[in-house]
Amino acid sequence: MLHLMKNVPFIFILCLLVLSMFCNSCKKVNQSSIESLFSKGSWELATVIVTVSVGTNRESEDTLNTTCDKKQIFTFNADHTCTYTNFHCKDQPTASGNWSLSQDQLYLKSDIVCQDTFKLGTGSSKPFENAQIETLGQYGMVLVTGDIQNYSATQRRTVRRYGFVRQKVGTR
Repeated sequence: MLHLMKNVPFIFILCLLVLSMFCNSCKKVNQSSIESLFSKGSWELATVIVTVSVGTNRESEDTLNTTCDKKQIFTFNADHTCTYTNFHCKDQPTASGNWSLSQDQLYLKSDIVCQDTFKLGTGSSKPFENAQIETLGQYGMVLVTGDIQNYSATQRRTVRRYGFVRQKVGTR
């Protein structure tokens, strides 16, 4: 009996180790920290910068959305659905779609279809079909779209940088 009493601290520590290993081995939710940054709250568009260049020579750079009085909100949900309201400051129904990240988590892929004011006449586009995630943090996000892949040094290309800020909870 005395021998058993001496080993109580050892048995207690062993039980604690087994319990902690059991708790840590429980199945976790399969969502990365990048996915959770997207889906915790809504993102309000702050700026759109359009750059036109040939090779490394920048032909023009315009800041759009400077006089828009409508909130343009991009919302990502944990179930991988998303919505966008007032795309390009245009009164239009809220666009809905789905989103995912590329395997390397460097690109946002969304099938959301919006009415597009960049196109002549009335057109629609999938503006975030293959958007490079340039910056993503708790309070800000920059998505780069347009001619971002497979271009030659002599080809004219247009790149759009969408800058978003996270909205406080309850301001959707």
